[in-house]
Amino acid sequence: MTISIASDHAGFEFKRLILAYLSEKDIEYIDYGTTNNDSVDYPDYAIKVAESVSREEIDRGILICGTGIGMSIVANKFHGVRAALCHDAETAEASRQHNDANILVLGGRVLDEQVALSIVEIWLKTEFSGGRHQKRLEKIKELETLAGE
Repeated sequence: MTISIASDHAGFEFKRLILAYLSEKDIEYIDYGTTNNDSVDYPDYAIKVAESVSREEIDRGILICGTGIGMSIVANKFHGVRAALCHDAETAEASRQHNDANILVLGGRVLDEQVALSIVEIWLKTEFSGGRHQKRLEKIKELETLAGE
């Protein structure tokens, strides 16, 4: 599995922690920035991760901004992206099991570091349940097709 990851300035410190975690677990990643705490525009970074997932160049993505809301809005504009803003272990697990979320979004200003790392760990190891949830994903895919016309 390869992860694309990016943050804005508000998520930069969390991104550094997550990159260390990914390295420790030998999970391959591509870091699309930002590279410091200087103010940047979150859409510029969300676009890079969302495009990589939408084009199926990358398996999954992680985005971090202040609250996670802005990154979520941007990422979910891309075809085939199911970005989930997660706040705890339960939402992380459900986002994968029920929604097959392919981008995890975190809020760097609203989460504790240990909670964020536990969310990442759960999200990465949880598989999509399929079954009745697959039917729901098919409806989302159909909606994307209709919206694209």
